[in-house]
Amino acid sequence: MEANIAIQVLPHVSSDEEVLRIVDEVIDYIKGTGLNYYVGPSETSVEGDYDQLMEIVKNCQLVAIKAGAPKVSAYVKISLAPEDGVLTIEEKVTKHHK
Repeated sequence: MEANIAIQVLPHVSSDEEVLRIVDEVIDYIKGTGLNYYVGPSETSVEGDYDQLMEIVKNCQLVAIKAGAPKVSAYVKISLAPEDGVLTIEEKVTKHHK
């Protein structure tokens, strides 16, 4: 079942440098999944199988904790249309990045 998500991971740490370091580790994890993704200024979009995406949502938080965040918040948007499919990242943003 195809879907896409947008996830914003917010590590509760004391400095902007630490936020960036931890978020970079989360993005590296997403890159390593092999799924199509798009990094934006406030969230990262990923598309793929719904169950795999839900596992990624969970793991993004665990990656942030392992990277040193004592607490993490995550905001997630999910687009799922089992019968009709969902718009891809490319369909949503390409026209805006020419």
